[in-house]
Amino acid sequence: MGDPVTLRVWPGHGVRPGPVLAIVLVSYLMIVIDISIVITGLPQIRADLGFSATGLSWVTNAYTLAFGGLLLLGARAGDLFGRRRMFITGLALFMVASLAVATAQSVVWLLTARAVQGVGAAVLAPSTLALLTTTFPPGPGRVRAIGFYGATAGLGASVGLVLGGVLTDLVSWRAGFFLNIPVGVALVVAGRRLLPETDPRPGRLDLPGALTSTLGMTAVVFGLVNAAETGWSDRQTVGALAGGVLLLMLFLVQERRAEQPILPLRLFASRERTGGYAGRLLFLGGMLSFWFFITQYLQGVLGLSPLATGFAFLPTTVVSFGVAVSARRLTQWLGSAPVLAGSMILSIIGMAWLGRLSADTSYLTGVALPMLLIGAGQGGTMPRLTSAGVAGVPAEDAGVAGGLVNVAHQLGGCLGLAVLVTVFAAAGSADLDGDRLLAHRIGAAITSGAALITLAFVVVTVLIVWPALRRGRLREQ
Repeated sequence: MGDPVTLRVWPGHGVRPGPVLAIVLVSYLMIVIDISIVITGLPQIRADLGFSATGLSWVTNAYTLAFGGLLLLGARAGDLFGRRRMFITGLALFMVASLAVATAQSVVWLLTARAVQGVGAAVLAPSTLALLTTTFPPGPGRVRAIGFYGATAGLGASVGLVLGGVLTDLVSWRAGFFLNIPVGVALVVAGRRLLPETDPRPGRLDLPGALTSTLGMTAVVFGLVNAAETGWSDRQTVGALAGGVLLLMLFLVQERRAEQPILPLRLFASRERTGGYAGRLLFLGGMLSFWFFITQYLQGVLGLSPLATGFAFLPTTVVSFGVAVSARRLTQWLGSAPVLAGSMILSIIGMAWLGRLSADTSYLTGVALPMLLIGAGQGGTMPRLTSAGVAGVPAEDAGVAGGLVNVAHQLGGCLGLAVLVTVFAAAGSADLDGDRLLAHRIGAAITSGAALITLAFVVVTVLIVWPALRRGRLREQ
């Protein structure tokens, strides 16, 4: 896994970086696994609880909307009340909600519990990245720690997909959520003993900002998903989209006027950070379609079991993790900007290739090979975008910057999936039915995902890659 992390901390902290890094990575791994562990169980969840084809996206979106919408509030709470305290609070809420998901008996029950899970993750996640950036000083130690943090996303996806497949096949899709209880208890005990507490700072929570941003994003996503079922001219669709846009505009006005905003607009003063946030949002907008739709292709068209589906994703997840933990050496040689650009190009090629699938596509040549490119691209892209999102951030803004990285991650995936579900529903053909129609629609959604990643590449090139090349900063600092 590369060189060991340098055990240096900010002067005067007196903390042990090794245990802090371990607790942060395991907790982040649990959050990521809960996103992917549900993927291989989606067909069974749909059958058990009666979801529609487009409504199934809410199993993911209920979690990511609450997660992304409240992340900035969670980050601010960590600054005000102490990051260790919020870390433990988020873990406790996450465990209770996991139990509710595992015992869900209806669509409403499941989606409500998933939303509460997202709230717990929103409290927990900002503290994880903030604890890293305040424990490890700028330099190789922080670069390595953030590299491991980014690589954990790839590991979590791999573990979650395989574990979800195993448990869905042998027990039930519910079993994975029960596992969060003992893991969460162990993390709470370790966190209370080993994590440093930050001094609470005077201030207040920006509740109007959190409310307008979360409701605005929810309304937009609802409008997009509803359009897939009832059309763009439907009153609910138009009203939700208009109301969502208005609420998001009010959010920006609130953040400009608030004395202590959850989203300090000064974070966007840096082109590199802005590129990191925007690039991550668009990249995840395209990438989530891969996980959501290819699961249905593998099970609905190729007829794989949930267990086989989990293993079928290994060309992506294993390569992604391997590239993420080893790309540091390539970054030192070529520089962060070229590695970022090259990685995104690999993702675009892989997604465009995968978008050509049909009911007759061979798994090896039409799915596994493009998966290798997608995995390599994701593994090289995500740590670089994480570093860009927290570049040059002072210690007092570490929590909100880390929160904004995760906001872009979660809301990007949520918005992208909502858009691509609409593409999926619209991609009908009178000449196709059954498996061929399903494969055609999935191919259209994946191709549109490639277009979103292409747009991410353009944004990152303009805001990060080209300025870095012009300045000659070809090596990771």
